[in-house]
Amino acid sequence: MDLEGPVHYLDFGGDGPPLVCVHGLGGSVQNWLAVGPVLASQHRVLALDLRGFGETPLGAGSRLRDNERLLSLFLEEVAGRPATLVANSMGGLLSVRQAAHDPHTVQNLVLVDPALPWHRGRAFDARVAAFFAVLLTPGLGERAVSRRIRKAGPQRIVEAAFRIVCANPDRVPADLVRAHVELERNRMRWHKTQRALAQATRSLIWALTEGGDARIYGRVRAPVLLVHGRRDRLVPVRNSLEIGRRFGWQVEVLADVGHVPMIEAPDEFARTTLSWLGAQPAAA
Repeated sequence: MDLEGPVHYLDFGGDGPPLVCVHGLGGSVQNWLAVGPVLASQHRVLALDLRGFGETPLGAGSRLRDNERLLSLFLEEVAGRPATLVANSMGGLLSVRQAAHDPHTVQNLVLVDPALPWHRGRAFDARVAAFFAVLLTPGLGERAVSRRIRKAGPQRIVEAAFRIVCANPDRVPADLVRAHVELERNRMRWHKTQRALAQATRSLIWALTEGGDARIYGRVRAPVLLVHGRRDRLVPVRNSLEIGRRFGWQVEVLADVGHVPMIEAPDEFARTTLSWLGAQPAAA
């Protein structure tokens, strides 16, 4: 699709109301392969690659504002009517902003381990903190990460990523691992891959530490479900519990799951999501 530049997305089919899946930092449409067909039993399910990720080119940039613009265009021109947003990590922040700024485009929000600013401190895993520290150095971050990735190769890169984002990476379906490895192999040939990751990381960290976005939660009018893995190393589960309590948003905690429930526990995630969506009022 041409949305101020080429944008790659998957259409999982389905005849119900539109549901758009939004991945997080470093993610892609592959993150939704295990749950897209199940969600399509009740919705028309779409998943897009944000700018600089998956198969969508970097274009003007992969900062939050660049992907906010992309998500808004996608909802208006592809989804075509108020949609449910199912969004992981950084995608959760993008989706909350969308619901607050353009409420007519969002019917429901399912925020999956969302990276949302809050007044409490964050307890990052040491390996995650070290990785972010490298990326936050302009220029140097891109080169350092690019060298590490070329040296490790796509298989080891994907395995290392799943060790960070999953409580138990052995639970990830084998075909899903292969899909991520194949994408990583292709992306290693694209010279702007690490620039996109670095840009998005710096933009996201600034948004989380500056904390100004906490003001927008009260402007969200769509019903909200927070789904959070209790063993998430990147975003503490207490953040979702506190935000849910403060704004009256329902929270479902998945006991032995990390940062990407739709990858690590797809059946449990799909059941939780469809059950909640089935209880929400239909769009006007």
